[in-house]
Amino acid sequence: MTGVDLGSFPDVAGFSGERLMRLDAAMRVEVEVGRIPGAMLLIERHGETVLKRAWGYRDRQAGTIMTADTIFRIYSMTKPIVSVAAMMLAAEGRLHLGQPISDFIPAFANTKVFRDGLLAEPLNPPTVQDLLRHTSGLTYQSNGGAVADLYGQADLFSADVTNEEFADRLAALPFAHEPGRVWEYGHSTDILGRVVEVASGWPLSAVLTTRLLAPLGMYDTGFFVANEARHNRIAEPLPGETVGGRGGLFDPRRERAFEAGGMGLVSTVDDYARFARMLLAGGSLGKTAILGTRTLRFMTADHIGPSTGIVKQPGYMPGPGYGFGLGFAVRLEAGAAISPGSSGEFHWTGVAGTCFWIDPVENLFVILLTQAPSQRLRLRAMVKTMVYDALTGGRSLRG
Repeated sequence: MTGVDLGSFPDVAGFSGERLMRLDAAMRVEVEVGRIPGAMLLIERHGETVLKRAWGYRDRQAGTIMTADTIFRIYSMTKPIVSVAAMMLAAEGRLHLGQPISDFIPAFANTKVFRDGLLAEPLNPPTVQDLLRHTSGLTYQSNGGAVADLYGQADLFSADVTNEEFADRLAALPFAHEPGRVWEYGHSTDILGRVVEVASGWPLSAVLTTRLLAPLGMYDTGFFVANEARHNRIAEPLPGETVGGRGGLFDPRRERAFEAGGMGLVSTVDDYARFARMLLAGGSLGKTAILGTRTLRFMTADHIGPSTGIVKQPGYMPGPGYGFGLGFAVRLEAGAAISPGSSGEFHWTGVAGTCFWIDPVENLFVILLTQAPSQRLRLRAMVKTMVYDALTGGRSLRG
C-alpha cells in the first residue's frame, strides 16, 4: 500500500492540484521500487492544509501502514528546538550570546585548539553564539581530520553518559578550529543542550517539555517513547540502512541518560507542524507566545556572512545560496541552491531522512518525514523542487 487514493487533487492556497498529483505519484514510486519504506508529507500555506499525505509503511517488515501519528527519529531537527529554548533563556536574561561557554561548563576553560599540528591556547573562547551558529570549533567524528580522529580514539559514546559527563568528555579534547573563525557542523548543539540545563537549573528534557513542547501541544515529542502502547507507532528503516555507515538508527524505546540536544528527539508530523506554525507566525502559536518576533528574526538572519570573517569548510552543509543563523540554515538568494526557494527561507534536516522548511515570503511551511538515511539528499531536493513547481498562485483559490 502506498497511499490512500483521493482521486484528483483540488487547487488549494495557490497550489495546482494537478501538479500535486505528480508529487503524489513520485512518492508512490519511491515506495513501490523499495527506495524508502514510507513517508509523511505536510504542506501548509496561508494557514490552509495544502497536502497532508502518508505513503507506504511505518514498518515494512511488520506490514504496518504509514499514518499521521507515526513517530519518527528526527535527529538534527532536534537542533532548531533546542536553539529556540536557548533563545528563550536569553530573552529572560539567563544567558547572553557573547557569554563564554565555560561560564556554564567550567571544563571548557582549559580546552586547547589544534593549530598547525600542535595544541595551543585559543585566541578567543567559544561563546553561546558560537554554539548556536556552529562556529565553536567542535566537530563530529564523521567529519574526518586530526581532531575527529581523537574523538574516535576517546570513544565518546562508550557509555550512556549524562549531558554533563558528555560535555566534560568533549572539553578534554581539542577544538578542531579557532572558536568563532570556522563554520563546521559538529557537537555544538549537544553542548548547547548542557548550557540550557545549567542556565535553567533543569534537565534538558524538562526544560523542553515545560517551556516549549507542552505549551505548543507537542505531546508525542521527546527523547524516548515511554509508553509501550505507542511503540508500534515508531517508524523503522528498511533493513541494512545505517546512519552515515556507522550503525543503525537509535532505539527510541529505550530511555537514555544522554539527552542529545543535537540529535536525540522523536516527533510526529502533527507535533512538528505546531513548532513550524509557531515559527512561521513569528514566535507565537495562537495565544501561546514562545519568542518575540524580533528575536526570531534575529535567529533567522545570517550570522556567518562576510562581515564576520567566518570561513565555511569545504562541503559546507547548507550549500550554495545559504548562510546560517542561530539554529537554522538561512536562504540568501533565489538562485545558487540545488532546489527552488525564496530569499529568507529557513530550514534544517535530519540524517535519517527528515526535513522541514519555513518560507515567510510564500507564507508556507513543509515537513517531510521518512526513515531512509541513504535517500535523504536526493529525496529532499526532489520534494522541494516539486513543491515549488506546484505553487502557481499567490493566494487561496478556494475563495
